[in-house]
Amino acid sequence: MPRRREVPKREAVPDAKYGDTSVSRFINGIMRMGKKSVAEGIIYGAFDIVEKKSGESPLKVFKQALTNVRPVVEVKSRRVGGATYQVPVDVGARRGQSLAIRWLIQCAKARHGKSMQERLSQELMEASRKQGAAVKKREDTHRMAEANKAFAHYRW
Repeated sequence: MPRRREVPKREAVPDAKYGDTSVSRFINGIMRMGKKSVAEGIIYGAFDIVEKKSGESPLKVFKQALTNVRPVVEVKSRRVGGATYQVPVDVGARRGQSLAIRWLIQCAKARHGKSMQERLSQELMEASRKQGAAVKKREDTHRMAEANKAFAHYRW
């Protein structure tokens, strides 16, 4: 964390095919070792599978999945007088989107399937219907925040 000034947030450049910044951030989340063209191929392939299977616009399914996975509250550890408390805090829009993207990618990787395109497309379709492992992760986070609501006064 810098001491002098706050680091400015960089705006994501919209992706080439859909012109959407959230898709661009998703591509960057998938990307490993700078291989952006491979990540784009995975995501655009998954979007094609989503369009074939669901018959809906893949961007609409993707946006719905992100909305359903995005958390509203999370818990952060706070040390007070030798004890560590899990304090529920509200999640900002940018962090919420980052968590949703991260959870969708993690859950797609953990799935059993043939290719990453198929696993990602299944996870996106399930998340858009409020099912799947990523939505379960969000529910668990909300449940944990609800259980620790008594420590909300330790919020800083």
